[in-house]
Amino acid sequence: MAKTESSMPLPEPDDQERLGSRVKHVLFGKARDINEPSLFHKISLIPVLAWIGLGADGLSSSSYGPEEAFRALHGHTYLAFALAAATALTVIIISMSYSRIIEEFPHGGGGYLVASKLLGARTGVVSGSALLVDYILTIAVSMVAAGDALFSLLPMQWQFARLPLTIGLIVALTVLNIRGVRESVLALAPIFFLFLITHAVLIGAGIFTHVGNVPVIVEKATKGFGEGFSALGLVGLVAIFARAYSMGGGTYTGLEAVSNGMPIMREPRVHTAKRTMIYMATSLSITAAGLLICYLLWDINPEPGKTMNAVLAYNVAAHFPAGQLFVVVTMFAAGALLVVGAQAGFIDGPRVLANMAVDSWVPRHFATLSERLTTQNGIVLMGVASLAVVVYTRGDIHSLVVMYSINVFLTFSLSMFGMLKLWITRHGSKRWKRHVALFLIGFVLCATVLIITTYEKFSEGGWLTVVMTGLFVVLCMIIRAHYRGIAVRINKLNQDLSDIPTEPIITQKAKFDPRQATAGVLVTGYGGLGVHTVLSILKTFRGQFNNMLFLSVGVVDSGEMKGSEHIQMLKERTADSLKRYVELAERLGIPAAYRMSVGTDVVENAHSLCVDAAKEFPRITFFAGQLVFQHESWYTRLLHNQTAFSLQKRLIWDGQTMVVMPIRVR
Repeated sequence: MAKTESSMPLPEPDDQERLGSRVKHVLFGKARDINEPSLFHKISLIPVLAWIGLGADGLSSSSYGPEEAFRALHGHTYLAFALAAATALTVIIISMSYSRIIEEFPHGGGGYLVASKLLGARTGVVSGSALLVDYILTIAVSMVAAGDALFSLLPMQWQFARLPLTIGLIVALTVLNIRGVRESVLALAPIFFLFLITHAVLIGAGIFTHVGNVPVIVEKATKGFGEGFSALGLVGLVAIFARAYSMGGGTYTGLEAVSNGMPIMREPRVHTAKRTMIYMATSLSITAAGLLICYLLWDINPEPGKTMNAVLAYNVAAHFPAGQLFVVVTMFAAGALLVVGAQAGFIDGPRVLANMAVDSWVPRHFATLSERLTTQNGIVLMGVASLAVVVYTRGDIHSLVVMYSINVFLTFSLSMFGMLKLWITRHGSKRWKRHVALFLIGFVLCATVLIITTYEKFSEGGWLTVVMTGLFVVLCMIIRAHYRGIAVRINKLNQDLSDIPTEPIITQKAKFDPRQATAGVLVTGYGGLGVHTVLSILKTFRGQFNNMLFLSVGVVDSGEMKGSEHIQMLKERTADSLKRYVELAERLGIPAAYRMSVGTDVVENAHSLCVDAAKEFPRITFFAGQLVFQHESWYTRLLHNQTAFSLQKRLIWDGQTMVVMPIRVR
């Protein structure tokens, strides 16, 4: 029995295919070799690069989060000191909580996996749906805010070009991400550090130049608090503070990204991810709190066509020798970092989709990887969806931030509650009290922001994100119900085939002869569908084939792309399944062998296997089973692959014969 693996290249393409391949390689890069030993090391990120790729979302939120919070004070700016302290403390608490989540879920999954494992599948799909909408809004908010920052440098009459620029940036970043995470992060790294340097100078100079006025500022804030207390009472002041605190919810939106992006972390992943969280928490808390304090110290107010950070930069830089140049560099760095911040949507959004696809909540195509080992379908979906949101809102940052905050704090709240529940069940274990206290505080903070933001801004855009998330949850429920219905029918098929003989029905074993007529059977894992195909071949083409050759592709999708050890396990599972098919054929009196390969594109790899097999077995006829529905529709074509038909077209073009054996589903 043959046990070799086949991985020979496809036949030489024609000139048109060559041109298409060259264009594709220029845009998206050359295909990666899944069997390369150092592959996972090459595409993974060290803490600094992970901080850039994932932490940029959190850090760039300082371009709009603190501004929304400060605006919500409505003249009670003396509360800015308390607001800055609360903002920094919240960043630290959420970051510490997600560091514990990273320890508990080292393979990633973020809020979707936490809610699914700890609160149940239905809660998980709510969290996953909220995350997907959140990552779509991550891209939209970041790009719109980038446009606002860049156009703060230009006269008002140039504002008409802001929306087209935003759309162009989204398209460009979509293409860049299809090339791969590491490439896109490396390309944008200089921008990240330029932002850190310019904003450190801005905040440092903004605070340092007012050090001598601290007594006056403290006295003014104390007087303002006293007047506010007299006019509104403690409850009124607390209400204003709580509202401003909640409106600044956009500040914290990037903190979930690391726990969801664990698969791209360099080993040891937990250590790398926790180090990345420290970088994120430190940079974001200092920047956000520092900007709030500077707004107060410099008495910053919004101006038409300018962000508050731009107004602050113009005021502070007025005292610099090359002040105008500093403002240009600072705002360019802010706009560019916001583009980098959109990376979180392109990195983690498709990963959430892939995790949900593995669990059958969304079409399983979203779990597949491109030849660049990126979740290409998810990246394209995130890009298109964010474009639609930007066009619908006409690039209004205030509406987008409200929508953004609601969904991310829904996921935060579910994750905190799930971890709180977990540690309560670990009563008496080491440090359980500390963990219970951490997640209880985190849950209260996140739930408070969620409730206030939804209540205050429901009519100003909040309703849209609630409707979007709700519709996505319903759609996920329908898709999973469909997959479960198909699974029930396949299980029934498995039961119907349970009477296959376990002993050979022909006692004298025939010899496998490659020159004889051979049935090349394409199969996946061992089960009812494959067995049904084998039996159908023997029944329909009785006595016409002397051999059977089983062909299978171990498909590397997002569920398998977790390390070289998972790829090896996939190879072993694929080989074991093929051996069972060989044993089945031999029990039925047919000599058999197998061939296999591993890759990301099942049609491409299966075609390669078939081409190799046709050279080795000149009298081979290929067979594949295909689910067919009594009432074929667009959604059955969307939810189920058409692998057999796609492969049949290729083989017919090559002059080979392939028969598709229907497996009927009512």
